[in-house]
Amino acid sequence: MEVIKPSIPKGTRDFLPEQMLRRQYVIDIIKTVFEKYGYQPLETPAIEKLDVLSGKSGEEAERLMFKILKRGTSIEKVGKEIKEFSITKFTDIVDLGLRYDLTVPLCRVIAMYRNQITLPFKRYQIQPVWRADRPQKGRYREFFQCDADNVGSASMMADAETIAIINEILATLGFKKFKIKINNRKILTGIVEYSGVKASRGIDVCIAIDKFEKIGIDGVKGELLQREIPDNAINKILPILEIKGDPKNVLEDVSQLINMSEVGTEGVSETKELIYYLKSLGIAEKSYAVDLYLARGLAYYTGPIFESVVEEPKIGSLTGGGRYDELIGMFLGDNIPATGTTLGIERIIDVMTELNMIPDTKTSTKVLVTVFNEETKDASIKLVQKLRIAGVNSEIYFESGGLKKQFKYANKLGIPYVVVMGPDEVEKNEASLKDMNSGEQNQMPVEKIIDVLAG
Repeated sequence: MEVIKPSIPKGTRDFLPEQMLRRQYVIDIIKTVFEKYGYQPLETPAIEKLDVLSGKSGEEAERLMFKILKRGTSIEKVGKEIKEFSITKFTDIVDLGLRYDLTVPLCRVIAMYRNQITLPFKRYQIQPVWRADRPQKGRYREFFQCDADNVGSASMMADAETIAIINEILATLGFKKFKIKINNRKILTGIVEYSGVKASRGIDVCIAIDKFEKIGIDGVKGELLQREIPDNAINKILPILEIKGDPKNVLEDVSQLINMSEVGTEGVSETKELIYYLKSLGIAEKSYAVDLYLARGLAYYTGPIFESVVEEPKIGSLTGGGRYDELIGMFLGDNIPATGTTLGIERIIDVMTELNMIPDTKTSTKVLVTVFNEETKDASIKLVQKLRIAGVNSEIYFESGGLKKQFKYANKLGIPYVVVMGPDEVEKNEASLKDMNSGEQNQMPVEKIIDVLAG
């Protein structure tokens, strides 16, 4: 028989049970917080039509899309041009693709079910996405995204609530030293106007200054020069970005410099309102800061933007998001205000693992019911089923074998309790309960064991 060598595609991963338990621990906390704030779950297909996916993609995202050949299309038909695969060139052989984010599917859902959805629509979505990227450490072709969005409200309360959700999730997960950075794309537009740079070049400025964390102020200056932003404009932009302090002082200082910009002034006003709501929500000032370097390079943001980072280890942002009031309009023709955030689940789990923040759990099973011998097997079966009915995650050892082997099995899996029912215990309707961590073992009535394990 020919043996197939087991392997998986580059940039993908298997998650064994112990790893899955870690992931579920994090995801369950995130879901609980989302639902506490009234967000509802949503799932969309892994595949979308290419004209939907290309709606906001641009050349970079199109390059990263996994495209699906139409049924019946042969590789020969694709020919030598496959390396230059493009939506526009190959619409006759390609019409579907794997989703590369969760924002485009959300926009499509709003447009398709507009008459069935009540606005504001608060949804969360935790599903895998795919990108035809070059695999490397921390970058995968298949990974999970976790989004929470509020569609239909232009109020800064929606943005403040999004930040409150981020704050609560990070605190509940156990992060002690984190900072949620806040800025507003309208403030950045005001800074661009103040510097004398044409509005059409604003995205170039944003892309450059958004790299500050990686390349520093000198690197940002070099990036701006490379993008042909004039020296005199750079000399106006960088000093503003260096303004630091508590949110109130930062906003007052920047406001004085960009007060001739209508859109910039509007951005300052929105941010002040946002900070006001954060205080009303009881978010500690140490948890957030106005950071004028924060730009988030995506062009579709229209108002507040935010990211969160941990002080140690230095791993980049854990969450990122902002307001995008014009994006859904590409499907509807009319704009609908929206704001939201993405949580980097993969990065959060990596950081929590490095900092030993996730409980060391190897199994979700709480107790192993052993089988002493063939005569006691029926009693063990009945007991394990009673435990399950009581809501206790329970296993029974299937194979015949000595207790030593069964205890070894429980120990290897990290099952915290083991129950033994020998002939004498069965006769008395009792059993021995052993705590595998402490080594303590007690004989007691079966019903008491169920009560103890069920908590």
